[in-house]
Amino acid sequence: TNGAGTLLTTEQCLLNKNRNPHLSREQIEAWLRSELGQERVVWLPHGLHLDDGTDGHVDNVAAFADAQTVVLQGCDDTAEPDHQRMAVNRRVVEDAGFIVREVPVLPFTDVDGRRVVVPYVNFYVVNGGVIVPVCGHPADDDVLALLGEWFPSREVVGLDVGEILAYGGGGIHCITQQIPAL
Repeated sequence: TNGAGTLLTTEQCLLNKNRNPHLSREQIEAWLRSELGQERVVWLPHGLHLDDGTDGHVDNVAAFADAQTVVLQGCDDTAEPDHQRMAVNRRVVEDAGFIVREVPVLPFTDVDGRRVVVPYVNFYVVNGGVIVPVCGHPADDDVLALLGEWFPSREVVGLDVGEILAYGGGGIHCITQQIPAL
């Protein structure tokens, strides 16, 4: 959430038949609003193409930087299915009236011969810092610098997720349990 009444989620995840088969989108949205105290739910159509493990969790494709700004995972490789998927998500966020900051590179790593995506937006904002998953990709340093511009009052630190966290597309945000301010 952005802390100001808006929640981001993905249709790919919450509308997946193996998650909420008995609920409509409207029912899910009503529950999210009621139970999480949100005024608005912005539904991104897509999670990551290779995110079979979570059915497209939102924290792999989008994160709020502040109440008005969304950091989106982009994909500059036009040969990747995520290139178009992330472009569609961007239009939805722009149409919802948010400022968009896009991380253009979507890195991949190899885990036991399997190609695994390591999205930079699966970062975790902590007191005074931002911990960002990295994997030795040539763009790691540039993305850390970019995030440093978007989070100027925080220290941005890359954490090599290696094989442990990268397996299945999980990252820093996925393994943390945030406690919301109520």
